[in-house]
Amino acid sequence: MTEDERSQESDGSRERGIAAHIFTTSSVMVGLCLTIISVVRSFPKTGQLKTIVDDLIAVGAMVFLVACFLSYAVLRARHSRRMHRIESLADGVFLLGLTILAVACGLFVWTIL
Repeated sequence: MTEDERSQESDGSRERGIAAHIFTTSSVMVGLCLTIISVVRSFPKTGQLKTIVDDLIAVGAMVFLVACFLSYAVLRARHSRRMHRIESLADGVFLLGLTILAVACGLFVWTIL
């Protein structure tokens, strides 16, 4: 086995390791989003904000679900090129979900105060 082949093999295992982390974390984040929605709904006097924050967090949960599916596809991919493309997409989708969740939490906290 040449050094280049070993390097590609280690890159593939590293990509699968990152995908495994995205897979587990994004599935936990879906549950966290559902928990946050139930907490937001328990607050009185938030009116229109409640629906905006609920909607943002629900969208975030769907985005995390897509990241979970994409990272699962990386774990199942057999071709290196396809695996790298899907893994990059899973990374971006996961970061989008985190951004949506942070914006929703910021709206909730700064409006309640």
